[in-house]
Amino acid sequence: QVQLVERGGGLVEPGGSLRLSCEASGSNFKYYSMGWYRQAPGKERELIATIAGVGTTNIADSVKGRFTISSDNAKKTIALQMNTVQPEDTATYYCNMDGVDFITARRLVVWGQGTQVTVSS
Repeated sequence: QVQLVERGGGLVEPGGSLRLSCEASGSNFKYYSMGWYRQAPGKERELIATIAGVGTTNIADSVKGRFTISSDNAKKTIALQMNTVQPEDTATYYCNMDGVDFITARRLVVWGQGTQVTVSS
């Protein structure tokens, strides 16, 4: 069973920085891509950033230039560096993995439990 554990959420002032991390644990799997989504109260979940196993990244226009995504394939960990955060970045941030189980050859789509980010002075 694959699990995603997110770390790094919290309260940050506008203009500040925060770093989120997500580690995938389990056995007999590999991921094709991992990424971050966020959901604010009353809004739909939106894609923020993804990174493929080969390193290709995709960043949402709403955070481009402020957020970056990186990965450590050996540790099956990704990170989201959030700079110059704004109140509208307040949301629950979810880690996502799209991969495959070696044993069953089944596709795996896994979500983390979410971590709250609040931007406020």
